[in-house]
Amino acid sequence: MRVRPISSEEHLAFIAGRESASFLQTPAWARVKTEWRAESLGFFDDDALAGVGLVLHRPVPRLRRATLAYLPEGPVIDWSGEIADWLAPLTAYLKKNGAFGVRIGPPVATAVWDATQVKAGIADDAVRRLTDLPPTERPALGARVVSQLRALGWRPQSPEDGFGAGQPQYTFEIPLTHPDGRQKTPDEVLRGMNQLWRRNIKKAAKEGVEVGVLAGPVTDDALTAFHELYLHTAERDHFTPRPRGYFRTMFDALGGEDPERIKLFSAHHDGTLVAATIMVRVGAHAWYSYGASSTEKREVRGSNALQWAMILDALAAGASVYDLRGITPTLLADDPHVGLIGFKVGTGGRAVAYAGEWDLPLHRLLYSAFDLYMSRRG
Repeated sequence: MRVRPISSEEHLAFIAGRESASFLQTPAWARVKTEWRAESLGFFDDDALAGVGLVLHRPVPRLRRATLAYLPEGPVIDWSGEIADWLAPLTAYLKKNGAFGVRIGPPVATAVWDATQVKAGIADDAVRRLTDLPPTERPALGARVVSQLRALGWRPQSPEDGFGAGQPQYTFEIPLTHPDGRQKTPDEVLRGMNQLWRRNIKKAAKEGVEVGVLAGPVTDDALTAFHELYLHTAERDHFTPRPRGYFRTMFDALGGEDPERIKLFSAHHDGTLVAATIMVRVGAHAWYSYGASSTEKREVRGSNALQWAMILDALAAGASVYDLRGITPTLLADDPHVGLIGFKVGTGGRAVAYAGEWDLPLHRLLYSAFDLYMSRRG
């Protein structure tokens, strides 16, 4: 196996030939993360392209040109074999080109809990964390990947709450296919939701909530309306919002790569924007990426209407999973994140623990300096 740079066109063609890959591993994501230097790498078995990776080179103050080479939710390789055969040439290439460390995010699940389990765990005062519950499934692939990474000297980076500087380790997902691969019908997905979700979806329709969708690069007016509502949501829910320019770049980059890659959904009631969401899809995997909602008119259930619209869109595209993204593993009733978990559990999906992010120091002194820098920032 050899690793060398490839063009964006080669990278995108390889992604298009797979069932799915993370949108964070598409060439377009390099154009979103403009503050980092990016490159597309190819893994070659003889002369055949067998895998790809989007590498974001993160510079660190006062470390000159040395970088942390970061592959979010990647690389896109066959994780079922001996991963040393893939990672050894990757790390050798990156070390030769100035990286003091490498961070990867293997897209392999290590544990799965169904919605019934999670709901029971939230109601049980004796259950403090998702990991206190026996999972309904422990994928053998995830266990094997974690074991191999430890043996190769990689270091796990996922913090206790599952949210670090990178991507969340725990997510909530709705399977859109049956175990035998058959696509679920909208009615089957709806029946999997709890009574409150089904009632809220019906109420939104009864109240006259109108859902619109824009694919690819969106208009300035639509983006401005979304961002104003997003700022309102950030102030209400106490999180730091991203600037409008970030979303302009995101829509232009992802939508420019594939018009169906990113979509803006909006819900209006009597002409007023009450909720808006962003969905991203690569192949058979669809993600709920960002959301915003008005404090007023929450009773018309615009957010539920949008989630249902995005699920229907994913089904129509033949997606196998609708991903509601990150959750924390904490299930304590007084934890501020439990409300979000409860909202997602109502969809009838499943909580999934992934392998998380892993670091391999390539230059121990520089990596230690980086580690110290990050701890002081945090």
